[in-house]
Amino acid sequence: MTAYFAVWVYDIRVELTEREVAILDFERRPWEVTGPKERAIREKFGISPSRYYQIRDSLLDKAEALEHDPLLVLRLRKLRTKRRSIRYGIPQIHSPIR
Repeated sequence: MTAYFAVWVYDIRVELTEREVAILDFERRPWEVTGPKERAIREKFGISPSRYYQIRDSLLDKAEALEHDPLLVLRLRKLRTKRRSIRYGIPQIHSPIR
């Protein structure tokens, strides 16, 4: 008996929203300390810093964000992995967190 499986692959690309592009542009700016950045997040986006970072982190996993600014997205992904590894006490080399 032969079994056949159909696999459908959808590659649906959507454009980044204006807000997502603004977040990526905002992240390009160098920040020396977090206080002014958190204040700027509230003023520019009208949301709490916690919500901003949730949105930003989900944005880092989008292919469209990577296409928009590959160096920035890869740098932020690396920092995110490092922070998570430190938080959970997992050496980065063995970290399942990406």
